[in-house]
Amino acid sequence: MSDKDIRNSYENSAERMRGDNKTFAADLTDKDFNDPALHENVHDLKVDYNKIEKSPSMEEVHQWQREHIKKHDQSKDGYPLNVIIDPTMREMYQVVHHAGMTNVFDRFSEQQPTQCKFCIEGLSCQLCANGPCRISKKAPRGVCGVDAHTMVARNFMYRHVTIGTSANIFHCHQAARTLKAAGEHPESGLKIRDPEKLKKYADMAGLDTNQPIEKLAVAFADWVMNDIHAPHHVESKTVEAFAPTKRKELWRQLGLFPGGGYSEVAYAQTQCMTNFTSDPVEFLLRGVRLGIANEYQGLFMLNIVQEILMGTQEIAMKQQNMGLLKENRINIITNGHMPLLAHVAIDLASTDEWQQKAKAAGAEGIQILGHVCEGQQLINYEGMHNQKGYGGQEGEWLSQEYLLATGVVDLFMFDYNCTVPTMPIFAKKFGTKLLSTHPVIKLQGTDTLDFVPEKMKEQAVKALDMAIEAFKNRKTENRETYIPPHVSDCMVGFSTESVKKALGGSFKPLIEQIANGNIRGIATIVGCTTARYGQGGSNIFKITKGLIENNILVLSGGCTSSVMEYTGLTNPKAAEECGEGLKAVCQQLGIPPVLTYGACVDIGKMTHTAKELADALGVDTNKLPLVIGAPEYLEQKAVADACTAVALGWLVHVAPVPSITGSDVVVKTLTETTETLGLGKVVVEMDAEKTIQIYVDHIEKKRKELGLS
Repeated sequence: MSDKDIRNSYENSAERMRGDNKTFAADLTDKDFNDPALHENVHDLKVDYNKIEKSPSMEEVHQWQREHIKKHDQSKDGYPLNVIIDPTMREMYQVVHHAGMTNVFDRFSEQQPTQCKFCIEGLSCQLCANGPCRISKKAPRGVCGVDAHTMVARNFMYRHVTIGTSANIFHCHQAARTLKAAGEHPESGLKIRDPEKLKKYADMAGLDTNQPIEKLAVAFADWVMNDIHAPHHVESKTVEAFAPTKRKELWRQLGLFPGGGYSEVAYAQTQCMTNFTSDPVEFLLRGVRLGIANEYQGLFMLNIVQEILMGTQEIAMKQQNMGLLKENRINIITNGHMPLLAHVAIDLASTDEWQQKAKAAGAEGIQILGHVCEGQQLINYEGMHNQKGYGGQEGEWLSQEYLLATGVVDLFMFDYNCTVPTMPIFAKKFGTKLLSTHPVIKLQGTDTLDFVPEKMKEQAVKALDMAIEAFKNRKTENRETYIPPHVSDCMVGFSTESVKKALGGSFKPLIEQIANGNIRGIATIVGCTTARYGQGGSNIFKITKGLIENNILVLSGGCTSSVMEYTGLTNPKAAEECGEGLKAVCQQLGIPPVLTYGACVDIGKMTHTAKELADALGVDTNKLPLVIGAPEYLEQKAVADACTAVALGWLVHVAPVPSITGSDVVVKTLTETTETLGLGKVVVEMDAEKTIQIYVDHIEKKRKELGLS
């Protein structure tokens, strides 16, 4: 068969499937793809840093942000500047938009109104060759016979929960590999910064803690990885060792106690095959079971292992946003969720040797700044954020294209996930070198390192050398640059251990403040930000403001932490914006009303805090005056995390509405039935004022059940 015949067969197939002889893809041109080799004309795009409306001082920005959320103007009219509340993004969006470059907010506008209502409701399926199938009154079943309830529930688990769970468990597995390398290969540059934490959790795992710390690190890492790889029918050792006792009893009764995480994901995906399981409730309960594995073989254990390597959280005042970039320094951004290579690079960049290498290249020095959740982890770990080579935290995932558009980012190194596919185009335009530090994420025209923990020092050297060469090129080409001058001062480093330490070694003072009503309860505002109308950080900010005014203490994690930082809510001065009870507590302790726990993966630390509070009160976790909120959830890990919260018995609020509304059975199960089983439930609400009232009402209900006024 000739090449021409093959091409004709493709075109004929398209005609047979769609009724015409042209695919949608036929209309696309080179500029519509992300391969940088197809963008030779990218340098012809004119960037003008002067033709933009500059943001005022941070004090004035904070005042504007507070007035802005009162206006209810977050619609398509005036979009996106009416939803962007980060002052640096407001400036850099204008730069990129006026240059005609693709960017996240403009892409959202381009997708309207073509986003499919069937997909929004979960009523579409592409699992087999008889599809795609869409369910409606005219066609109430797919070709195979699947009905709306099964299709929605199956999509929910397959497209969201299995991927999110596997991602978090994968992350934990890579961290455990790194811990093992730290014990076996001192030449790797890896360190065991918190040996006491290693001993504590190894002891809880039943390991011999009297052996040398390096051997204990290897033993504990193997214990973690072996549990992840265990069969699904063998009960998880990490869940048994670290989950609340009363929860474990319930999970066993309901058949939700998981086995090995990877095997659990494989089992769940097998159930999703065409013509396998058709019971929608089974899919949803399986999602809760995955949520338990997601927590204990993913988030919680990941947090413990990374803190052993990088140091436990430490409460401190730090800084955030693009104003931390320096035109005459070598600027390295580390992006993603897995700062395993980045922390070795920070160690090296902090030495006099590497600072001198930077100066020899004509720079004032070299600094590594974190971005998205990776940055939120680095700004919290005491072993990282006090080093000379560390420069601070940048922003949320929405800002990364605009970050490169400053022209001063020399190296953008990234691991999984939240590195957008358009970065090669921006890197080519603005002279940034891209480097993937893990083969699980590859972008076109981009260097990729294999993940070899035993050689991390060697790989970190390569990354720093690349950054120095990129800086030399930037100076040789004398490129025009612009750095938005805005920086926020924020208090960071909160965790179970650091909060308890600040309270004098016990949660008793916090419990007393909850009991006397100064703190009505706790809300965790976690997860992502989205480009949607009414969001872009605004929904997070508005809800959080309403909660602290109602004397509800807020814990943040993920890109929401960046929102809290650039709106000033993680500054102790924000105590003035609280209700009288919470205000008094914050002023007495010198803390803000929003305690940032760091990254989205640090949600595992929040559940740890909740468990210790429940233990101190002598109650099950579902009795706590606590709400979990993801007001701008984005992707699969957030849905898996919501299943974790349901497993632990909590009310979970998510917005925008997930793809479940096509089935009243699925909606009823997640919003009502699960609670009758002793689990939590899900609430979907877009309106900020209604959301605040839902949180307040639930917390007051739980206070009443505990006998608190």
